[in-house]
Amino acid sequence: QVELVETGGGSVQTGESLRLSCTATGSTFQGADVAWYRQAPGSDCETVSAVQSDRITLTADSVADRFTISLSNDKTTLYLDMNNLKPEDTATDYCAADWDLGLRALDCLTRRFGSWGRGTPVSVSS
Repeated sequence: QVELVETGGGSVQTGESLRLSCTATGSTFQGADVAWYRQAPGSDCETVSAVQSDRITLTADSVADRFTISLSNDKTTLYLDMNNLKPEDTATDYCAADWDLGLRALDCLTRRFGSWGRGTPVSVSS
């Protein structure tokens, strides 16, 4: 199974920005549905944004005007650009990908299908 690795998380103040990156060890994201998820302490997992067939098909209302998902041209890196961060964005962010079943197979709670990273923490202070 392909291993995903997220980087770029950190501690910032309200209004600042972060760029998360995700790479697939020994592979690229060519042909995969990919997505970012996040889980805040004590909260359910939330789908942040997703790309299917090179098109952004899903973005959570809570981040729609602030976060942007993208893939590098060579499909080796998945990004999440997060601008105007707020304390409610504090969470552990995960990237996920599936080359066979697609986005519908990605379940943030069970993580039974697809490939998942271990997460990168984002902390936003007021």
